[in-house]
Order: sequence, then C-alpha cells, then structure tokens
Amino acid sequence: MHHLQRPEGRIAYDLYGAEHTGTTVICVPGMFDHRSSFRFVGAALAAEGHRVAVMDLRGHGDSDTAFDDHTDHAASTDAIALAEELGGGPTVMVGNSLGAGAVTIAAFEHPDMVAGIALLAPFLRPPRSTRTTRALQRVLLTRPWAPRALALFYDRLHAGRTPEGHREQLERIRRMLRPADRYRAVLATINGPKRAVEWIEGSEHPNAEAVVVMGERDPDWKDPHAEARWAASVAGGRLVMVPDCGHYPQSQRPDVVVPVLTELIERVNAGA
Repeated sequence: MHHLQRPEGRIAYDLYGAEHTGTTVICVPGMFDHRSSFRFVGAALAAEGHRVAVMDLRGHGDSDTAFDDHTDHAASTDAIALAEELGGGPTVMVGNSLGAGAVTIAAFEHPDMVAGIALLAPFLRPPRSTRTTRALQRVLLTRPWAPRALALFYDRLHAGRTPEGHREQLERIRRMLRPADRYRAVLATINGPKRAVEWIEGSEHPNAEAVVVMGERDPDWKDPHAEARWAASVAGGRLVMVPDCGHYPQSQRPDVVVPVLTELIERVNAGA
C-alpha cells in the first residue's frame, strides 16, 4: 500500500507493475467500495507490462477521513494528482460507479493527461427516485444498523457471478464501515452531489478514447442496457454489455473486462 499526499489528507493506493513500463492506468472505485475490487484487473494488466495504480476514495479503505469534499469531482482531482505523482503524461483511467463519473470529469478537465477512459457500471447521473425510496434510503443509512445494511446491499449489487475472494471483500467493506469517522466520510460520499452530469450537459463528449462496460444484471438501473447506451453516447465511446454480471464488472467478470481494457490501451497508444 502507498499513500498520495493531498492538501487535506492522504489517499491510499495499491501499485501493480514495475515503474516506467507500459502504460500508466489509474483505477477509481465507487461509493462504499474498497480499492481491492480491482485486484484482478491490476494484476492482469501488470502482467501485460503496464503500471496500474488503484486508489481508495476519500475516507474509504485506507485513505484518511479528514477531507471535507467527497464528490466525484474531488475524486477526479485525486486521480489526476495520482497520475502526476506517477510521472504524468497520457494515462488511461478506469472508473467504477461513482469512480466512472470521476474519470469522466478528469477527461474533460485534463485532456492533455487523460488519453483513455473506461466507465464500468457508470454512475454519471443519479437514478430517478421517489419520495418513498428516498425515505427508505434515509432509514437504511441510519446507524447503528447502516454498516450491516450497506454491506448486505453491496453483496446484492453483485448479481450474477460471485467473484473469487468475495467473502474476504465483504469483510473489508464491513470493517471499513464500522468506525464512526470513516462511516461519516462514506455517508458524505453517498449523499453528496454527483457532479459529472454538469460536465456532460455543458460540453461535447471528452476527447479521450472511451468504452462503457455494463453488467446485464446491474441492480442499480431499471434498464441497464438503456443507461449504458446513454453513457456511451455522452462519453463518445463504444459499449460492452457483460452477461452474468451486476454492478462490479472488474471483480465479477475480469475475463471480459481485462481484454476490453487491453484493447483500449492499444487504441490509445496507436492514437498517440
């Protein structure tokens, strides 16, 4: 584990692959997730000669809890800072859920640094909700039962194939949600504004090479295919639907995701 120093605290990240070899890839997980959800992707891309950094969101995993801003925009600034820490230059960024919003913002704001983006189960705009669902969410997120309820919800989001090491990953999530200060940071991330849509609505699609990867059984969306088509249209990229997969393609179906990322890296390098 490594730490990236930011003005308000540190961001934890794992580094796969040797320095100065291949393409630099930055991976950003989603809300109430741990960076180890990218463990298969990181190891596989490193074996192909790339250098992969997988970060925790602010207050998540082993990152510090002292941050005030927990938006997707804040995560995008951390991803860019991590790319700079690793030497700068064109990078490929991979984001899951809220992390997909973060890497999309990074591509808009730093086209000189972000050459390719992969949006896995992208959370680029909030799903429609009713007064009843919002009330239920408030109850769900109330301590003392909230950490257990969120861990159960995290498990349910893995509709389809169960990843290897899933039980250990669930325990990481439970441990992360138990401390009060860390849960406050996770709650701020969940309740905070999702700002990626501001860039999407105000701009053409980013210049970066893009691909959208969506699980066919993703419970986050009433119609995952429709949401994925919209995300691909605003990102200006192609779409890959993944069978037997829910909200976490990077851990549920690395057999599909890794080749998609390899092709994206090759397209980026060919364009460069």
